[in-house]
Amino acid sequence: MKKIQLREIAHARSGDKGDTANVGLIALNPKHYPLLVQYVTADRVKQHFGSICRGKVERFELPNLGALNFLLHESLGGGGTVSLKTDAQGKTYAAALLRMTIELPDSQLL
Repeated sequence: MKKIQLREIAHARSGDKGDTANVGLIALNPKHYPLLVQYVTADRVKQHFGSICRGKVERFELPNLGALNFLLHESLGGGGTVSLKTDAQGKTYAAALLRMTIELPDSQLL
């Protein structure tokens, strides 16, 4: 088994809509997309963000783009106009998700 950070196989973009952060995770190479689907679940993303995300995490698959989209509900302190958080629009959430580690079996090593 080998641990890697998602930044090694993907890039990401993030933003907001009210109190929900939106994070898109895009495979750098189409061959990496199945790894994202298998290892980057809504539960793992929820666990990774810990107390930052108070609500549920939803995952949407976009296979034609080689991407996953995550909605992190109740994670922005009410949203940009009312939040006292430093990042009330969730712009840094993409970088935070790319630091998440996954473990790949030897048979799936890059």
